[in-house]
Amino acid sequence: MKNSSSIAPLPLEGVRVLDLSRVFAGPLCTMSLGDLGAEIIKVEHPVRGDDTRDWGLHVSPNRTTYFNCANRNKRSITLDLQSEEGQAIARKLAAQSDIVIQNFKFGGAEKLNVGYEQLKALKPDLIYCSISGYNRHGPEAARPGYDLVVQAEAGLMHINGEPDQPPLKFGTSVVDMFTGMYAAQAILAALFERQKTGRGRHIELALFDSGISITAFHGLEALWRGQDLPRYGNNHPTIIPYGVYDAADGPMIVAVGNNAQFNRFCTEVIQRPDILQDERFRTNVGRSEHRAELLPILKEEMIKRSRQEMLEAMSAAGIPCGEVLGLHETLNSERAQQSGNVERFQTEDGREAHVLTPPYRLDGDRLPVRMPPPVLGEATDEILGGLLGLSEEDLTRLRANGVI
Repeated sequence: MKNSSSIAPLPLEGVRVLDLSRVFAGPLCTMSLGDLGAEIIKVEHPVRGDDTRDWGLHVSPNRTTYFNCANRNKRSITLDLQSEEGQAIARKLAAQSDIVIQNFKFGGAEKLNVGYEQLKALKPDLIYCSISGYNRHGPEAARPGYDLVVQAEAGLMHINGEPDQPPLKFGTSVVDMFTGMYAAQAILAALFERQKTGRGRHIELALFDSGISITAFHGLEALWRGQDLPRYGNNHPTIIPYGVYDAADGPMIVAVGNNAQFNRFCTEVIQRPDILQDERFRTNVGRSEHRAELLPILKEEMIKRSRQEMLEAMSAAGIPCGEVLGLHETLNSERAQQSGNVERFQTEDGREAHVLTPPYRLDGDRLPVRMPPPVLGEATDEILGGLLGLSEEDLTRLRANGVI
C-alpha cells in the first residue's frame, strides 16, 4: 500500500465515521469517505462479519473479491449489537464520531438503540445517514431493499437489453452503487454545512429513489411520450451511429456525436459520401427517425473492414471509438497499469490479492490505498482500547461473552 505523503493532509483527515452498514450501498459510501481521508470504523458481527465476506471468490480465509471491492481504507471491529454491552459500546463510539451510517431493516437501528434520535441525544451535531429500500415515511417503509428488485421496479431493466429480448438487468449493482455515491455526496454537503452552523443532519437515501434518478433522460422521454420506450441494446436511443458495431474481426465502439463527425465518418472512414446526399440522414434527428434504414447500410460497410483499420481511420478523423475488451484484458492492460487502477497486497495467509484504487486524483496524484480491506475484527482491541479506554481485562471479558 502507498502512503499519502504527496497529498497529505487528505481532505477528510480528522473526520471519524462509524460504519454500521453492510453489503454494498453503505460500504461503498463509507469507502469513498475513507478514500478521501476519513477514519472509517467498520462494525461487523463477531462470527460472520459482513455478509459479503462470504460472497464472490475467497482470496483469504475471511476476505472475498466482493468484500474487497467495497472496503478498502477501513478498520474493522467486531461487535454483537444484539447484546446490551455491544449496544453500549456502539453508542460510545457514535458519541466520538462525526458520521454514523446504517442500513438496518426499517426500525432495526432503533431496536438496537442506535437510531438517529437516540444518538443525536448523545451528540447533537451528529451527521447520520440511513439507507433503506423505499421511502421511510411511506407505506413500503418496512420493505427490504435489493438492487435487482429495484432495477425491475424502477424501470431500469425495461430500458436495458436487446429490442427482441426480455428486459435485462444491468451487469453490476447500479442501484446500490449510485445510492452509495449519492449518500456520500449528501454527507459531504452536511459536513460543509456543519462547519457554518454547527448543526447535524439525518440523511435518508432509498434505493428506489436512486433507481428512479438513474433513469435520467430515458425517464423523462417516457413521460413526454406517454408510453414506454423501445430497447436499443448496445445502441444509443437517439444518436446514430453510437454504440457497439461489428468489424470483420470483432466488436468495436463507434460514437458519432454530431453532424460534422457523421460527415467525416461517411467520407473518410467508410468512403460512402453518397450517404450524405440522402436528406433522411443529414441531421441526427433524421438519422434517429430513419435508423431502420440507415443502420443496415452502415453495418454492411463496417463489417467489410478489420477492427484495427476502422479504429485507426476513426481516430484520424477525430471520431470517438474504442475496442470492446474483457475485464481481465482491461485490468492487465498498459492503460490500467499506467493509470494505477489496481494494487496488490499480501493476505494474512501469505497470498497476493488485488484491490482497485480510488478513482480520485488531487493535484495530479491519485488518492492512495492506505489500508487494504481489513481482516475481520483486526482493529477491535486497538480501537476499543485506544478510543474508549477499555482495559485488557475488559476486552478479555467481552470476548469471552461473545460481545466482540
